[in-house]
Amino acid sequence: MSMLFTISCTDLNEDLYDRVEDGNFGNTPKEVDALVGGAYSSLRGFKDNISNNFPTSEYVFFLNETVSDEATIPTRGTNWYDGGQYQDAQKHTWKPDNRMILSAWRYNYTGIAKINAIIYQVDKSSLTDTAKAPIYAELKALRAYYYYNLLDLFGNVPIVVNFEDTSLPTNSTRKQVYDFVEKELLDAIPHLTSNVVYSKFTKNVAYSLLARLYLNSEAFIGTARWQDCITMCQKVTGYTLAPDFFANFATQNEKSPEIIFSIPYDQKAGTEGNYMNSMSCHYLHKLTISATGLDFPWSANGMCAQPGVYSAFADTDKRKKCMVAGDQISVATGQVIVMDNGEPLTYTEEVKSVADAKENQGVRLGKYEMKAGEQWERDHDFVLIRYAEILMMQAECYVRLGNPVLAKPFIQQITARAGEEMPTTIDLHFIDRELLKEFTFEGRRRTDNIRFGTFFLPWWEKGETEKYRAIFPIPSTVLTTNKNLKQNPGYPVN
Repeated sequence: MSMLFTISCTDLNEDLYDRVEDGNFGNTPKEVDALVGGAYSSLRGFKDNISNNFPTSEYVFFLNETVSDEATIPTRGTNWYDGGQYQDAQKHTWKPDNRMILSAWRYNYTGIAKINAIIYQVDKSSLTDTAKAPIYAELKALRAYYYYNLLDLFGNVPIVVNFEDTSLPTNSTRKQVYDFVEKELLDAIPHLTSNVVYSKFTKNVAYSLLARLYLNSEAFIGTARWQDCITMCQKVTGYTLAPDFFANFATQNEKSPEIIFSIPYDQKAGTEGNYMNSMSCHYLHKLTISATGLDFPWSANGMCAQPGVYSAFADTDKRKKCMVAGDQISVATGQVIVMDNGEPLTYTEEVKSVADAKENQGVRLGKYEMKAGEQWERDHDFVLIRYAEILMMQAECYVRLGNPVLAKPFIQQITARAGEEMPTTIDLHFIDRELLKEFTFEGRRRTDNIRFGTFFLPWWEKGETEKYRAIFPIPSTVLTTNKNLKQNPGYPVN
């Protein structure tokens, strides 16, 4: 296995691999917790000189967003060109050497490698089989989350589960990866806790991930499983919608009754990678939050909404505040901030082009709370699954099964919280638009686009997309490292 991850397991800031052959570690509850905690820490990703792999702020998050109809990273003067990778993402002309694609691959396989190492260490411990069973279940379910990501992103990927196997693996088919994810989750469920436990892999998290798998089953393997998705959603218990939509994205969002699974962050504890807001806002946006600008982090003026996303929201929709638009007012002067070029800092929905945008063009990400006194590394946790998704999955599946009336109770909860009226007709077009508004900038829009078929249609700065681009190419450097792997259909081998 090690050769597959030659470019993955670097600079992880973990000492796990120093202990991986130590059979004396992992024999007490405290030691086991430390091992399993190392598996969860992999969700935050890592950064090295090969690619940036923080899922909550850079390439892993950027990839899903910029190839969707939701967000873009336009080149602004000499900034944000970066070899054309963001323009290629927007235009759906990406190639196997795109750095974001490599980051997504490395992020998921590094997480898998770490979990395989921990499983190996638990194998070598003196714990009883009974004590090992729930540990294995939690670790394998978390590993299935990474494989779900790979199934979604790349399709035909190697399945590697043995830490001691150093042979070069071959591709598994997308169907084989699908079946593996399903079996790992189903096998784990009896051993997972049924309690609501924040940021841990519980039965509820496994049911939710299985629901996602079944929701996208037709797109993944050509077999629709709408009723199975509903069944899994109905098993999720103990959660409700937070009365305030933005409680899910507050600094202390761990208090939300809606979050089913998240990546915890605490800058005082030294966590890294949670600076997504700063990757979007203009350099002078700090003056809208801090009178001096000294107690709010620097911003990079990158990702913004594509034209049409902001105007998709009614003005009465409370969720519209997830984006920052219009004049940006200095808290010190009460006046519109003036950019270095003498023009007002007014975020416009219009973006001239992905290749040539002005500094203030594009509505910005404002879903997660921004406030004075924040550090570069934010303290809010990054939401992976929340109860609103469980409601929306059921509504969509009932519509797809020809029973839109049964979708109404689920849609009613979503629209009521948003302050919107229930539609007279609930169809797939409505569901698609509602998904866009409910989950804006949550890193999942690409998957929805593919499931609804809109991914392949022209939109802003993009023509028709070839069907093979429903999955990404295996990165060039991975193919160079492992000659046993074959490139995904449609993409160049070299």
